[in-house]
Amino acid sequence: MSTTTLIESVTTNPADTTGPSRASALARLPWGSAVAAVVAVVILVAAVSPGLLATHGPRAIDLANPLAPPGPDHWFGTDANGRDLYSRIIHGTAPALLIGLGATAVGVGLGVVLGAAAALGGRWADTLISRGMEVLIAFPTLLLAMVFIAVYGPSVQTLILAVGLGACAGYGRMVRGQVLAVRSSGYVQAAHTLGHSRGRVLRQHILPNAVRPLLAVLTLGIGQSIVWASGLAFLGFGVAPPSPEWGALLEAGRPYITEAWWLEILPGLAVLITALCATVLGRFVESTVEGQHR
Repeated sequence: MSTTTLIESVTTNPADTTGPSRASALARLPWGSAVAAVVAVVILVAAVSPGLLATHGPRAIDLANPLAPPGPDHWFGTDANGRDLYSRIIHGTAPALLIGLGATAVGVGLGVVLGAAAALGGRWADTLISRGMEVLIAFPTLLLAMVFIAVYGPSVQTLILAVGLGACAGYGRMVRGQVLAVRSSGYVQAAHTLGHSRGRVLRQHILPNAVRPLLAVLTLGIGQSIVWASGLAFLGFGVAPPSPEWGALLEAGRPYITEAWWLEILPGLAVLITALCATVLGRFVESTVEGQHR
C-alpha cells in the first residue's frame, strides 16, 4: 500500500461510517422509545394540524360553563371564560414547540460558534471565551432569561432568545472539548500532511465530528427549553394571554388553582409529557449514535 493511500485511509471521517441500517435500528427500538415515538407523532400532528384533534375553537366561549370541570362536553374542562381547555392545549402545541425548537437552535448555534472560537482561536481567545461561558453557566438560567425579558418585553421571539442565551454556554463547553479532541486526532493531522487547507479541514473533519455528539443533546434541549419557557410564563415573563401557549395557560390558571385544579394540572401534564418524550427519544438517539461509532 502506498504512503498516499495509507494517509487517505487515515483521513476517513468517522462521521461518514455507515453503521446499522434504519430498519435494524427500528427493530431494536425499546418499548419506552416506541411509546415516546408514538406520542411525538401525536404532538407533531397537534402542532401542524390542530383542527384534526381539537373539538372546539381555541377562543370559542361557552358563557354557560365557566370553570366547568372535565366532562363529556369539555374533556379537560373550561377556563374562567368558558373556553375549552383541551382545544386550547392542542392549539398551544405549535407555539410551545416553536419556542423549544427555536431556543435550542439559538443555544446550539451560539454554542458552536463560541466553542469553536475558543478551541481554535489561540490561548487568549480560549481564556476569554471560556471565562465568559463559565460566568454564564454560573448565572441561573431562569434569572438571566427574566432579566432579558424584562428589558426587551415578553413575546415568543424574546422568549426564544432568552432561553437560547441561557443554554448556549453549556453547548459551547461541549463543542470546545470536542473540537480540542478532534483537532489532535490522527485523521486531522494526516489531512494537514496531504496539504488540505485549514478551512477544508475545519469543514470536512473538525466541525462534523465535534458537533456529532450534540445530536442527542438537541432532542434533550427541546424538552428542557419548553420546561424553562413554561416556568418563565408561570412567573409572568412569558407569552401574554389569551395565547393558548402552554406557559400562558399555566399563568392564566394560577389565580384559580384552588377551585379549578385542571387549569394547572392538565397544561402542566402537557409540558411534562412533551419533555419526557424528548428525553426518552434523546437517550435512544444517543445510544444509537454511540453504538454506530464503537
